[in-house]
Formats: sequence, structure tokens, C-alpha cells
Amino acid sequence: MSTDRYESPLSERYASREMQYIFSPDMKFRTWRRLWIALAETEKELGLSQNGRPVITDEQIEELKAHAEDINYDVAKAREREVRHDVMSHVYAYGQQCPKAAGIIHLGATSCYVGDNTDIIVMTEALKLVKKKLVNVIAKLADFAEKYKNQPTLAFTHFQPAQPTTVGKRATLWLQEFYLDLEDLDYVLGSMKLLGSKGTTGTQASFLELFDGDQETIDRIDPMIAEKMGFNECFPVSGQTYSRKVDTRVANVLAGIAASAHKMSNDIRLLQHLKEVEEPFEKSQIGSSAMAYKRNPMRSERIASLSRYVMIDALNPAITSATQWFERTLDDSANKRLSIPEGFLATDGILDLCLNVVDGLVVYPKVIEKRLMSELPFMATENIMMDAVKAGGNRQELHERIRELSMEAGRNVKVEGRENNLLELIAADPAFNMSQEDLQKTMDPGKYVGRAREQVDAFLKNVIQPVLEENRELLGIKADIKV
Repeated sequence: MSTDRYESPLSERYASREMQYIFSPDMKFRTWRRLWIALAETEKELGLSQNGRPVITDEQIEELKAHAEDINYDVAKAREREVRHDVMSHVYAYGQQCPKAAGIIHLGATSCYVGDNTDIIVMTEALKLVKKKLVNVIAKLADFAEKYKNQPTLAFTHFQPAQPTTVGKRATLWLQEFYLDLEDLDYVLGSMKLLGSKGTTGTQASFLELFDGDQETIDRIDPMIAEKMGFNECFPVSGQTYSRKVDTRVANVLAGIAASAHKMSNDIRLLQHLKEVEEPFEKSQIGSSAMAYKRNPMRSERIASLSRYVMIDALNPAITSATQWFERTLDDSANKRLSIPEGFLATDGILDLCLNVVDGLVVYPKVIEKRLMSELPFMATENIMMDAVKAGGNRQELHERIRELSMEAGRNVKVEGRENNLLELIAADPAFNMSQEDLQKTMDPGKYVGRAREQVDAFLKNVIQPVLEENRELLGIKADIKV
């Protein structure tokens, strides 16, 4: 760790080494070399020749392959200081290692051949890692929902007490949002295409010259490069670059995951305030420098903090896409170098935190029950009224009496600071003709959670389990939280 210059907290504190490698110079420049090999192989296989002699030989390709991994960074950096062009610096450095092949490296291509195709490859690999972690978050949430599907809890609308739900049912609300994100991610991941090799303005004019105007041969270039690089196809048309709309779609997927994580983390923070559910808290962890007793929800707060960054970061590719001029403009480059890697690194950190938090959530049933029971008399009033009507009472008169008694009980709680005594007030009112014992029978929280359990069972069985089964090879990871 350097102490005399800025280092990104995304690398130092939040993102995993796996995600950091995907956006590393090593990954980038090794991919450049793979692309140059794919281009040379394609041109050779398509019979590129001059005066009946092949332009590219097996010996040249073997030389390129022999040095695909051992990048001479010192040579490339020195050359870039001289020519101020990163692609040509690496062409030169590769050529220094491959003297026989030096003349055919990058043949017919423009800088975006390696730059843009690599960006697509890197984002695709990063999306795969995001998917892996997202699937594991979904799996852990599914376990939590199953475990607590029968635990009644007070539900809130407007953060005001509402009809009860269960702890597990509430978790399915978080789970469904992540499931929707996975659907979006799968769609975008499945639609990723390479730029291919289309030349300076996307017209493949250079290949028209190289292959003497042979249209059928030129049509085979992009599909062959795509196959060699592990993709199904290339974009059918482009300018010099792939459409920056692709970056927007990718960033929107990340922003969606961030929004889901933020919503869940907010709920957990509120529940921790209520002392009903807590995120993991380690034995030696310090919650506050001043208040030693505190157990702050710092991981959920960090999820929220990073999530806001990712959601705002999605504006960068959108604005860049909107402001590209004609076939190419370079005002995207510096922005892309920041916004795309940082969006992925932050999302990686968010998902690690989500996995850690969900895997260690602590539930306090006694606190949950106490709060629920303090509000349940109000929620049971409709059932009480129906029982009283069946016993001979007048529905409209009883409704008015319950309204009046509820207001009195509410005043006792809020003004006097007393316990909720609504049941005592109803038992004392002859209009209801019900004893305290009769009323207590209505105080089973399970009567008021509706179909919460059945909804959890159906959702997990019909929606989540098929997804987890489909992605079972991705399951089983644990998050490593640095701080």
C-alpha cells in the first residue's frame, strides 16, 4: 500500500481480487495479443496472399502464440512515451518479441479492433462474476426466507404499523428484486457481441483492399474472429466503435443490482434500529469510538453508500452514448476508463457485502413478538367485531364503539406512555358481550399473516429453485470482507 499518493478505495477496501484482475492491465494486454493472433489466423485461413504467396505463415502465428503471455511492458511504456499511442506502442513491443511476425501484427485493423473488442470481452467476464455472486446472494436469501417463513412480524406501510406478515415473506420481497436483476443480467450477458474488425469507419474498406474486393471472403472475417474469441457473433454494423449503447445497458444492470441491494440494506438498518434483525457483528468489532455499547449496521450502510455510487455512475455511459459524433469521437475514452471498471468494482463490493450480511443475519423472535403483540389488538378489531356481531351485536354500532375505544387506547400509549389496553376496554364494554378470555383467543398472530407462508413456499419452489438448479455450478462461494 502506497502512503504518498491516492489509491482507489474500490481496490483497497471493497472489490475482490478476482474482479480487480478482470480490469487489470494484464488482462487487457493479454487479450489484445489474443485478438491479434485471432486476426492473423483468420487472415491466413481465408487465404490472404500476394502474387500467389501467403502473406501470413504458420511460423509467424506460432511466434505470436509463443509470446502471447509474456508481455514486455517496459518496452511498451518506453515506446508510448515517445509516440503517445497505446495501441501502436504495444504493436511495437509485440513486434520486438516476434521479429518474424512484426510486419503482420494488426494487419488491416484499427485501434478499436483491440480496444473495443477487449472492452466487450472484459465486460462479459465481469458480468459472469457479477452473476456468480448475485446467484449466491439469491441462494442465501432463499435459505433465510425458508427458515423464517412462519415467523410472524409486524409489517409496515409508510413505516406505520400495518397488517402482519412473516420475516420470511419480507425476505422474498428483497429476493424478488434480485431475481429481476438476474433476469436483466442474463439478457444483457446473452446479447453481448464483439465489434469484430470493421476498420476506421466501420466499412471494412481495408479488408476490401487486402482481399481484392472478395465480398464473400470478407463476410467471413467477423464470424471467424468471434468464434476464436468465444463469442457467437459480432455486431452487424458499426462505426469505428461498437455502439456505446452497450455500455449503457451494462451499467443499467449494475445500477439495478445496486438499487435492490440499497433497498434491502435500508430495511435491515431499520430493523436493526428496532432490534428485530441485525447484520453480523464480530466479537472484537467496535461499533462506535465514543459509545462502546453501540452495534452500528456498518455493512448495510456501506452497501447503501456504494449502491448510490453505482446508480449515479450509470449516467456516465448514457451521456457518453448520447454525445458520440457520427462514426467516432474520442471523448468517450477517459470516461470509459473510469466509469465501467469502477461500476463493476463497486458492484462486486456490494454483492460481497450482501452475501456476508445475508449469510449472518441474526433474528430476535422475542423482540419481534413483543412489538407485534403491542399492535395486534388494533389489527384484531375487525375479527372482534365480527365475533360480537355473530353473538347478536349491531355491526355499525360496534364499529363506532371500536373506533372510540381504539382512540382511547392510542392516547394511553402515546400520551400516557402506558401499554396498549384496548382488549381491557373492549372486555369492559357491555356492547361486545365478550370476556378477556374470549378476546385473548383472537391474539394469535398466525391468524393475521394471510397467505405469507404459502406465498413463500410457492415463490421458492416455482421461481427461485429452478434458477438455483440451473446455476448450481455457481453456488457455494463465501464473501471476503476486508474491513
